[in-house]
Order: sequence, then C-alpha cells, then structure tokens
Amino acid sequence: MQNAQSSDWPSHFPALQSITDPCWLAAVKAAREVALATGTTVFRDGDPCRSYLLVLEGSVRVQKVSENGKEIVLYRVEAGQSCILTTSCLLADDDYLAEAITETEVTAVAIPAHHFHNALSHSAEFRKFVFHSYGRRIATLMALVEALAFGRMDARLAHRLLDIKQTRGEISVTHYELAADLGTAREVISRLLKDFERHGWIKLHRGRIEILDPQALRRVEKKM
Repeated sequence: MQNAQSSDWPSHFPALQSITDPCWLAAVKAAREVALATGTTVFRDGDPCRSYLLVLEGSVRVQKVSENGKEIVLYRVEAGQSCILTTSCLLADDDYLAEAITETEVTAVAIPAHHFHNALSHSAEFRKFVFHSYGRRIATLMALVEALAFGRMDARLAHRLLDIKQTRGEISVTHYELAADLGTAREVISRLLKDFERHGWIKLHRGRIEILDPQALRRVEKKM
C-alpha cells in the first residue's frame, strides 16, 4: 500500500466540492490517499473500522463468506462511491461484518473516524452526502435480498452476463466467481451455463464466456 497526500480528491465527488465547513476542510486535510493492488484485502470480517472510505478509481468487491467457505457478493464500491458497510460500522461504533477485496488497481481515500464524525456533526452538506449514499446502497441490498428470495436463477445469471459484457467488454470470469456474485453454488451456475450453451446462446471457453445470442439472454433476463 502506498500513501499519498492530495487535497484535490474531492473533485471526484461533485457533492463534496463546494463544502466550506471548517470541520469538513479539516477532514479533507487529514484524509489519506491510498493506492491498492488488485487482489488486496481492504478489510476483513471482524476488523475494527477506523476510517471512512471513498473510492476514486477502480472497483472493490464487498462479500460475506460462510463458515463452509461459500461466498456471496453484497455489492461493489466503484469510482465516486463510498462503502455502506464502513458507514454503518462508523455510525454504530462496530466492527466489520464482511470483507472487501480489490478487483482492480484501486485509488481510494480514507478519512480518519474522528474527522468523519466531526464533519458529520457540523456539516449539513457532508451529512446529506453520507446518508444519500447510504440510502442508495440500502436499496441495492434490498434488491439483492429480493432476488435471492424470489428471483429465478437463470434470469439472474443472464442479467449478470449481459452486465459484465456491457461494463467490461469481455466476460473473463470463472463459474465460482459467478456463483459468488449470485449467492448460489458453483454447480448450479455450471449447469445453467451448459444449458445456455446447448441452446446456442453462449460459448464456453477456458476462463472466458462468449455471448452468441444477446437477444435470447435478454428474453431470459425479463423473467426476473
């Protein structure tokens, strides 16, 4: 991890640029800009929470791992976003209940907890930013719960494949990673992918999935 001091990082967050409250400006000055390599563990389940995290570049995967090693991806924190779990831990003065791992090279900002609380207490604009971000993430998590409880797995898998294709251009992902994303077993994903391939919708390669018929996947996606 490399630390770099920079005072222009709020430019990545339009809602923060115009805040002039002294406590917020002190938080900006105290913030640490960090560079993280791909695959770095940002925090672990049970770790104390000491900083408010904001991502400037890259993607961080926040996931929960069960005792038997099964993973489920709760959400991702990408450029211009904050981590809802970090916010929750700071507000409740509690430890992390999940883990976070960088999926790409990441540049982020860590505001010490003391300065976060001071800014939250004194700056209405910063408080609005924090709770707006928190509310949007809660909505995302509720959608995940609904999908896990009621959604069709074939529709959710089709949606995930199309989403990866749109955002990354190429679907270089393992069956295990897809299973973690969707909160199911690898065997379930492998079976569904084989079904998709048998219908001629996709082509499975080693470590890569090629979409042959996106329209067919969109029809499956609509079953969600």
